[in-house]
Amino acid sequence: MTETAVSRPATAPADATPGPLPGPSRSRGAGGDGRLRALDGLRLVAALMVAAYHYGGRGGDVATAWGTSPREQFPSLHGLFAYGCLGVQIFFVISGFVICRSGWGRPLRSFFASRVARLFPAYWVAVVLVTAVFALPTVAYATVSPSDALLNLTMLQQPLGADRVLGVCWTLWAELRFYALFALCVVLPGATRRRVVLFCAVWTLAAALAQASGEPFLGVLLMPEYAPFFIGGIGLYLVHRDRRDVLGWGIAAVGWAIGQHYAVAGLWHAPDPHAFSQRSSAGIVVVVTLGFAAVAAIAAGRLSRVNWRWLTTAGALTYPFYLVHEHLGWVVIGFLHRRVGLPSSVTFAATVASMLVFAWLVNRYVERWATPRLRGALTTGPR
Repeated sequence: MTETAVSRPATAPADATPGPLPGPSRSRGAGGDGRLRALDGLRLVAALMVAAYHYGGRGGDVATAWGTSPREQFPSLHGLFAYGCLGVQIFFVISGFVICRSGWGRPLRSFFASRVARLFPAYWVAVVLVTAVFALPTVAYATVSPSDALLNLTMLQQPLGADRVLGVCWTLWAELRFYALFALCVVLPGATRRRVVLFCAVWTLAAALAQASGEPFLGVLLMPEYAPFFIGGIGLYLVHRDRRDVLGWGIAAVGWAIGQHYAVAGLWHAPDPHAFSQRSSAGIVVVVTLGFAAVAAIAAGRLSRVNWRWLTTAGALTYPFYLVHEHLGWVVIGFLHRRVGLPSSVTFAATVASMLVFAWLVNRYVERWATPRLRGALTTGPR
């Protein structure tokens, strides 16, 4: 797949299903099984935002699928869809919350096993499937070389400069770096509130210094543009443990303030008649704020009544849906709209629905089988 075929979205996380909630906060805002189902629902909302962006809020290869620019397919909605890329920032806030929750009180080996088992089975299926589909002679999108396809299975294609099979995998590279930092600084020595607060403070300052220095390695390591969202989510997990935690609220507020700055800097541009979208800086700030506010409401127990069991399934579908929706969605859109002749709105809805069905199949027949086995093998293997 050429870089054009997988051009990096302006933004685009995927992360883990929340694990058991440690300590006295287990039941606050959670179902009887300890799950925060409102968080599961928010994850699916963020994934659907990203899908709306990829199907109707940007140009590029999706225009080939539609036959014309999505601007023409959705003249009234394309501007709104363009804000969907901010679903990634919401993913990162959720990830900060969930990873802090998952790593608290867990040894490093168990934390490592849970992350690998959660991320890789569905990812391997997505890489193999998209590579195979794009290799079909009837599909008009370029595939990657066999060597690059194999490298993609490691999730390290981004730093090694290989072509990506999945356009969204750049967010997984950000997630992996976050996991590594959190594991080394918090999980390995043992998670405590003091250590988590110190981690957030040091990472915030170090990321700002990395931005100021312009040193590429520090930028890759500390991710100044994404760190505030992860850190904000960690702060909100502290709030979830204790709503009166002033430092937790402060960490979240600083993460929001810095995060909205990077979101505006990365996604706003001066009015340009040749640009696909015209996001306003105010609109970007509003979406980022709503994302933080939603996680904050869940953390503080304000959405404890949002506890429908079907949200657990919604959360389980989010990751496989996120992995496959973009590239396989191009193929479905092209078939339904240009070959079958379905209207744009029907094609859009049918494509989202088909990707959700496929995500359910991956979750049911791959993740439910492979994840516990892989986790067990990594946890109980030779030390």
